Amino acid sequence: MSQGRIFITRRIPEAGMEILREAEVETTVFQKDEEKGLTRGEVLKGVASCDVLLPLLTEPIDREVLSANPRLRGVAQMAVGFNNIDVDVATELGVPISNTPGVLTDTTADLTWAMLLAVARRIPEAHNYMVAGRYKIWGPNLFLGADPSPGGSGRRKVLGIVGYGRIGQAVARRAMGFEMDVLAFDPYARQMIEDDELATWADLPELLAESDFVSLHPLLTDETHHLISEDELQAMKRTAYLINAARGPVIDEKALVKALNERWIAGAALDVYENEPAMAEGLAEAPNTVLLPHIASASADTRGRMASMAATNAVAHMRREPAPNCVNPEVYDTDAYRERMARP
Repeated sequence: MSQGRIFITRRIPEAGMEILREAEVETTVFQKDEEKGLTRGEVLKGVASCDVLLPLLTEPIDREVLSANPRLRGVAQMAVGFNNIDVDVATELGVPISNTPGVLTDTTADLTWAMLLAVARRIPEAHNYMVAGRYKIWGPNLFLGADPSPGGSGRRKVLGIVGYGRIGQAVARRAMGFEMDVLAFDPYARQMIEDDELATWADLPELLAESDFVSLHPLLTDETHHLISEDELQAMKRTAYLINAARGPVIDEKALVKALNERWIAGAALDVYENEPAMAEGLAEAPNTVLLPHIASASADTRGRMASMAATNAVAHMRREPAPNCVNPEVYDTDAYRERMARP
């Protein structure tokens, strides 16, 4: 048995646990109930008695947590994003932070398209109508939706993609099968977009005004917080749909509720929320929405791969080795890291 212990805040897929067993490391999985997370006190207690922490996005990992254990060798998050972790403080304290990048691109792009099709064709409404026993006779006005394809009008629809990283590009590739024109906005990737064969560069106001579907894929930063608010929603077509599988705070959720109720846009599909797991008041009752519980990466293959990557990173932290997916690799050259690793 390796010296040390890994504290896993919530249950992870078996693929990750198998790696930890093979590495013969001691593990503690706190979560017993899939629908309950950890309190702040429980996180602090777990960190204080472990050598490596394996958390999820649901746990804030700030200075207090990172300072709770001078023997903490690393944090191996099972997620691509790590905005719940204060990486600057971690580097200051000599704690390496790792994530699970690159594995959920296709799965998230697939779900983005599932949401787009579901909201455009009103699939959840039609399903509920059917299972409630309300379907009595076919009619030509029953659940009229919108075509992402040229459809009956023959007009090529426009997909606007905000944030043109790996996921945004994967969404664009899928749009080709629907014969769509793709506009893309990403201030950090303008040259790439201009050289891209799938998408055409557009600034955000133009993209919002021209798109039939707007799909959000930016990173969450100070600049992208409430990137879509009242002004942006009013700039969209009344026949347009908004899809968000990125981060909840990119949208001003109260403004979105107003936009949906007052029919500024045709509908919205969300997998993430501004104050997750809570939704803004009125969102659940707003017309023509598809609301999912943060399942963009929720395929068995992808979540299993994420768990395997997190476990591999955790084992590296445990062994005082550079983690394969460290997000602050500069930490390995700091005195704080060397002093931390010298502790028994």
